[in-house]
Amino acid sequence: MIQIGNAPCSWGVEFADDPRNPAWRKVLQENAAAGYTGIELGPVGFMPEDPGVLSEALDEFGQTLIGGVVFRAFHDPEQWEDVMDGAVRTCKALVAHGAQHLVLIDSISERRAPTAGRADEAEQMDAAEWSAFRDRIANVARMGAEEYGLTVGMHAHAAGFIDFEPELERLLDEVDESILKICFDTGHHSYAGFDPVAFMERHIGRISYMHFKDIDPDVKADVIENRTGFYDACAQGIFCNLGDGDVDFPRVRQILLDNGFDGWCTVEQDCDPAGDTSPIDDAKMNRAYLQSIGF
Repeated sequence: MIQIGNAPCSWGVEFADDPRNPAWRKVLQENAAAGYTGIELGPVGFMPEDPGVLSEALDEFGQTLIGGVVFRAFHDPEQWEDVMDGAVRTCKALVAHGAQHLVLIDSISERRAPTAGRADEAEQMDAAEWSAFRDRIANVARMGAEEYGLTVGMHAHAAGFIDFEPELERLLDEVDESILKICFDTGHHSYAGFDPVAFMERHIGRISYMHFKDIDPDVKADVIENRTGFYDACAQGIFCNLGDGDVDFPRVRQILLDNGFDGWCTVEQDCDPAGDTSPIDDAKMNRAYLQSIGF
């Protein structure tokens, strides 16, 4: 059975300490009001880390905690302590609430942000740097899977060092499937210049969790032509409402159904917490669109 959830990033919550963030209870309340029964943790520390407090609120708003994301600088060895802090705290929070999915994302790198969406221009790691980077990801994946019993998925993300399809596939080849699966984000795959449907058809057996995101094709074409960096592309609205972009969601749905996918698919429409959009309105429109195509 496919279930549809949402995530705090759809309310602009990317970092737990951002003063522009909405109140965590407001996010839970609006997520429920928009028709979702599940939600991600968001950056650890955004929602209360006291299990009793959060459990009470999840029950109040009829929400299931789906999973959580470690969005930190796996690419930077000097940030390893920060990566592990986020990973351990996220694992503990997920286990406390019976959530299943630990998602790993290499956070945005200054070396990669200027070339988001342009694989042929992006700086590459040398062999030694890649090997150490891969091992850091594998260490966290092993901890999540073996010590905490979670399903760990790697999530490619624009402007990080797991951005483009060849990088993701290389990582999957080098890290055992028993500890690392795929959290597949449709929008980031399109932004990177690759076909999300074709990737799903090849790798559906390793996809454990889905993030639903869409990409405005006109904005994408403009930012690629003008060599626009990641942050400016976000400000130009590259992440649009589901169904308004270039991701073929009816085909995505069919691939999931044909392969017996069972579990959560989470909407993620990154937005600026101080922007002029209405997160609850977007959340409602995204839910209505998914319902219209059979989700």
